[in-house]
Amino acid sequence: MKVYLILFTLLLTFSACGHKNVEEKAVVADMAMAPVPPVKQSKAGYERAYDKKAFNDKEASPKETVDTSKKIIKEGEIRFPVENLKATRQKIVNSLKKLGGYVAEENETTNSDNNQKEYNLKIRIPSKNFDSFLEALSADADHIDKKNIRRRDVTTEFIDIATQLKNKQLLEDRYLELLKRATKTSDLLQIEEKLAQIRTDIESTQGQLNYLSRQVAYSSLDITFYNKQTAQIVDEAFSYKFKTAVYDGWNLLQNLFFSTIMFWPFIIIAVIFYWMVKIWRKKKGKKAE
Repeated sequence: MKVYLILFTLLLTFSACGHKNVEEKAVVADMAMAPVPPVKQSKAGYERAYDKKAFNDKEASPKETVDTSKKIIKEGEIRFPVENLKATRQKIVNSLKKLGGYVAEENETTNSDNNQKEYNLKIRIPSKNFDSFLEALSADADHIDKKNIRRRDVTTEFIDIATQLKNKQLLEDRYLELLKRATKTSDLLQIEEKLAQIRTDIESTQGQLNYLSRQVAYSSLDITFYNKQTAQIVDEAFSYKFKTAVYDGWNLLQNLFFSTIMFWPFIIIAVIFYWMVKIWRKKKGKKAE
């Protein structure tokens, strides 16, 4: 009977040891699952940024869902004539301020051929106010030369980037948990290096998502308006051209005169040569008589 008790005790001991070895191998296998990029941050630094309580809270909370609402980027151009350039510009700026928009770029040019001035405003306005602003702007214009509005659906692109970001954040959480369980120096270095790479990818993806979100939140419109060609403006353009032609002709005459003066040595030589030939011909004619 004692022999059986001794054998039973030995079997229990070996079974416990084998179970412990299997668990240790499983933990090591989990830790050695990733390739190695460069890293500089220590285990203590990661633990300060992601403490145990924050990680447990994230695991306990329900998974965040990716925003699948429709994402539209609106942009376009519009061009029209106006009676008063400055008044029109001020009206557009005031309307933008009320609707939460702003002027991103402004240019003023003058056409030298007809002395016509025009303004160009590149504006950004909240997408929810884009259509109402465009309708009001079109209604104020007597005539529209060009209006081109584009609406681009980026919902699929937005969902793809947001999903990539979420997956990378979940992967980061997994490696942070492995970091807390690691004890060997080699395992710590491998996990920290992988975390550095994942963090770089997360920041890059987050930047793409932020840019796309700004494009969706604020629409772009390129506004060009110019003064109308009234009879007075046409007369002014004719007078301007006439004055310009007279001035250019006078400049041409001055240039010709000074260019001629520049060759005065050759002119003097030519005059002397002419008189010498004339005197020689006269003498020759007298001898012939």
